[in-house]
Amino acid sequence: MAIPWGSTVGELVRRSARRDPERVALTFDDRSWTYAALDAAVSRVARRLLDLELRKGDRVAAYGKNSDAYLLLYLGCARAGLVHVPVNFALAGEELAYIVNQSGSRAVFADPALLERVHALRGRLGAATYGTLRGGPEHDVLQWALGGPGGEPEVEVEVEVEDEDLVQLLYTSGTTAAPRGAMLTHRALVHEYASCIAALDLDTADRPLHVLPLYHSAQMHVFLMPYLAVGATNRLHEFPDPLAVLRGVEAHRITSFFAPPTFWIALLNHPDFGRRDLASLCKGYYGASIMPVPVLQQLQARLPGIGFYNCFGQSEIAPLATVLRPEQHAERPDSAGKAVLFVDLRVVDDDLRDVAPGEVGEVVYRSPQLCRGYWEKPEETAEAFQGGWFHSGDLARIDAQRFITIVDRKKDVINTGGVVVASREVEDQLYTHPAVKEVAVVATSDPKWIEAVTAIVVLKPDAQATAEELVAHARQRLAPFKVPKVVHFVADLPRNASGKILKRELRKRFS
Repeated sequence: MAIPWGSTVGELVRRSARRDPERVALTFDDRSWTYAALDAAVSRVARRLLDLELRKGDRVAAYGKNSDAYLLLYLGCARAGLVHVPVNFALAGEELAYIVNQSGSRAVFADPALLERVHALRGRLGAATYGTLRGGPEHDVLQWALGGPGGEPEVEVEVEVEDEDLVQLLYTSGTTAAPRGAMLTHRALVHEYASCIAALDLDTADRPLHVLPLYHSAQMHVFLMPYLAVGATNRLHEFPDPLAVLRGVEAHRITSFFAPPTFWIALLNHPDFGRRDLASLCKGYYGASIMPVPVLQQLQARLPGIGFYNCFGQSEIAPLATVLRPEQHAERPDSAGKAVLFVDLRVVDDDLRDVAPGEVGEVVYRSPQLCRGYWEKPEETAEAFQGGWFHSGDLARIDAQRFITIVDRKKDVINTGGVVVASREVEDQLYTHPAVKEVAVVATSDPKWIEAVTAIVVLKPDAQATAEELVAHARQRLAPFKVPKVVHFVADLPRNASGKILKRELRKRFS
């Protein structure tokens, strides 16, 4: 069934362009795009993609850092009826080949700086066409968007795109298993954008700054795309650099900013944090991993003008599922909030029965935002949607008012001597030690306890602490079985580009 105009991802920018064509939509480096110019550029990119003999439903891999061209390729694919496949720009070799080939991508567009990695795999990739995102000799998205040296007139793209068509294969982060391509439709993403706008108070007058990778669902689908839908003026950075963020907030009077807890911690610890005028910031968003309560309290004390929003979800739900709003933080600082507009949520036991308030269970969802399943993985899809609900793999408690508090990922729970310990609870207490900058708690093998509570700690610059001191600190705040049995000190914690700490790597390294 054909869908009325404006119900697909490719039409969102056009709708904003018709409302306010001369308003600046996006600034990246020294380029600014009005909504009218951005809309016209999207059509030019869509037309050129189809000229490469790509057809509706074909997959197109995007392999690059943040740029206006990266966004234009996504929107061009959406308008042309193609399926965008974002690829983590840190991947190379087998990991890169896996996503390109598993998705069946017929075209690959990369940053010029990453072309060497792509060319090294050309004989093993199934793609028929290769191009660049910005600055390449041919098939270059930015040049298509700009219309060439003499400009290019308006073009029409005559492809019937329906809301149930796929628009993106969003590969899971792979922190616990091999990545799987979540099949997201136009319908799923448009519903999710509406949920974001309502739950996060996104407004046309906001001045948001976007710095996290656009290949990750949070920055692209919770913030940049919903902000384009409401017609705000967006600033985009190529990569997340703390000093550049602090300078950018001050120089451009940024009002809205999202980052995972690890990046907020980096801002807090940066020497320029107290030197920059950050008074324009009024909306602070965090998510992608659990925010330690002590860190949140430091942020609230040092940035009193900001209302903080906790955003929780996962790639398969496009990705926003729950939000804790600013006015709810005082009573529940460790909560992930309530389900957003288009999400139905339960916390259940292994038999899909609702757990009692305060008990731990798995979060499950029903929602038009959900993916259709995993690309060419029917068994994994069936397992994830058992009983007609999507099983998130997240353990949580739910209270009588339907607020949820995330306890842990199922795979991150520690079973020590037959007693279950949530890693987050231990981490929160270690964060209260003044010498601790970052900490991750994982299970490592132990001949006596089977799994030992193990803390991997990064100390603040010039700070000192011994393992014995941290264990004593934890012992004053935790039950004996929760106290770390082992403490390791490291210079940095491994994480993916979205800021999630890779506990899988830590377990492998320290077991």
